Amino acid sequence: MRSLGTAIGAAALLVVLAACATSTPVGPAAGGPTLTTSAQPTTSPSEEPEFESPVPPGAKEVPKDKVDATSVPEGTPTTAWTEGDGSTIGVIAQEGGCGKASVEIAEQNAQVVKVVLVETTPVDQQICTMDIRYPPLTAKLDAPLGDRQVVLSTRQDTK
Repeated sequence: MRSLGTAIGAAALLVVLAACATSTPVGPAAGGPTLTTSAQPTTSPSEEPEFESPVPPGAKEVPKDKVDATSVPEGTPTTAWTEGDGSTIGVIAQEGGCGKASVEIAEQNAQVVKVVLVETTPVDQQICTMDIRYPPLTAKLDAPLGDRQVVLSTRQDTK
């Protein structure tokens, strides 16, 4: 009796395997998409990460010539914008793993607004993901930005 059950099970398995083996062809002849690989990167490391719409609807992007991003690491987003009457400034920050991004206005005068992108990570060791996120952040200015220069910098904190 035991050998009959084994024989029936083996026969059923063979039928299933035969059905799978005779299904659709695989490879370029199958008419499906072909994956090609390249040793060349698709973007250069000096380009900013691409975002669908870094500037929120209704906001006004700060012209690139008014943003000084020489103090931020390569690859850090450098888009800035104003909202409302221009007294709210927005930026794209970068955070990863257990890090949390925030923005600080370090200085503001008649010529310049200094914006610090801060990533705070926990002091204690944790298991964290290895992802990078780009949250949009805003901060309130004392007066509308107008023609002032925006100077971006970054800082790493632990908490």
